[in-house]
Amino acid sequence: MNDMSTDTAQMTVATLVADLGQRAKAASRDLAMATAEQRNLALREAATALRARTAEILAANAKDLESIKDSGKDDAFIDRLSLSEDRVAAMADAVEAIAGQDDPLGRSLATFNRPNGLKIDRVSVPIGVIAMIYESRPNVGSDAGALCIKSGNAVILRGGSESLQSSRVIVACLAQGLRAAGLPEDAVQLVDTRDREAVKLLLHSIETVDLVIPRGGRGLVSLVQKEARVPTLLHLDGNNHTYIHESADLEKAVGIVQNAKMRRTGICGATECVVIDRKIAAEVLPTLAVALEDCELRGDAAAREILPDMVAANDTDWNTEYLSNIISVKIVNGLEEAIGFVQAHSSGHTDAVVAEDRDAAKRFMVAIDSAVVMHNASTQFSDGGEFGMGAEIGIATGKMHARGPVGAEQLTSFKYFVFGDGQKRP
Repeated sequence: MNDMSTDTAQMTVATLVADLGQRAKAASRDLAMATAEQRNLALREAATALRARTAEILAANAKDLESIKDSGKDDAFIDRLSLSEDRVAAMADAVEAIAGQDDPLGRSLATFNRPNGLKIDRVSVPIGVIAMIYESRPNVGSDAGALCIKSGNAVILRGGSESLQSSRVIVACLAQGLRAAGLPEDAVQLVDTRDREAVKLLLHSIETVDLVIPRGGRGLVSLVQKEARVPTLLHLDGNNHTYIHESADLEKAVGIVQNAKMRRTGICGATECVVIDRKIAAEVLPTLAVALEDCELRGDAAAREILPDMVAANDTDWNTEYLSNIISVKIVNGLEEAIGFVQAHSSGHTDAVVAEDRDAAKRFMVAIDSAVVMHNASTQFSDGGEFGMGAEIGIATGKMHARGPVGAEQLTSFKYFVFGDGQKRP
């Protein structure tokens, strides 16, 4: 929060958000009319700018990290906030990959020829203005900006206050790309304030914002659900499960769970609970514990009979997204109990089954009502880049409009073009 009086601060932030919205609305009209070549040029130039300004981005990120040095933030938060040369390079690569994808706009989604001679064509079009509200991870701004440019949408980025310095430079790189392509820089804008009132104001901006996408923890999502007057595309937390079926290849299962948990513990695709069939638990759990040696295991009574030194899990553990080196362990009596347990505790993000029995795997995949369900693969593949989208704006866990990784194609709507030749309705 800044130092001015509350009334003055809110007036200033209200003016800022209103101005951002109006400029984004105007930019969205120009961007919707731009050619695919222009939008792709903007992305390629933005990728070039990200690479050229890597040192500047890292210097800004160092200031962000310094600002939270004494804040008590945990290691997972710091990891999400931190950038490196490799991570900046990955950001640039993702922007270039998005540029290389097929144009999501102007696609004929369906055609109807009516008996009266009318031809009706359903065509993909931009949504308009998207407000992206996210926490800590500055690379989200790059991904979201690039995906919105590709899909012809203007975007207003409201990143976490801790990442403001990094976000300023990243958005400047995107603006540099837009400028080089002759497109309005206002197509990608940053809410350049730490004032939290800006989030509520964006959620109330029904005149200028067409869609709000929150990406963060339950606190942010709950705020959006409570306050939003604009339509939302929700990205909930990742309380993800990996179920090891009795038919699983044990070496494969251990390798999958180790990767699903430990590759990066602080991302939403990480497995937070491993569910093991009782028939193989005594064989697989000790080996799994060795593979997860840097991870705290919290188990139910059956798991602790096998590994007595394991921390006892409580009811809270089954519903917790740890985002750290902790995993819960549940022993179940077969497939049906596994399905019931996962359904009861999953956040609907990503769940996986490890099984050589394809019928059992299919039953699990059909029964589990999550956006992404995997067979014999790490839950950390739940990612737009891994899905061939170049990047993602989030993992949508709802069921309307888009579900799972949201790329450029999922950031489009449609309208109907109706072609006639003088027809009159009787």
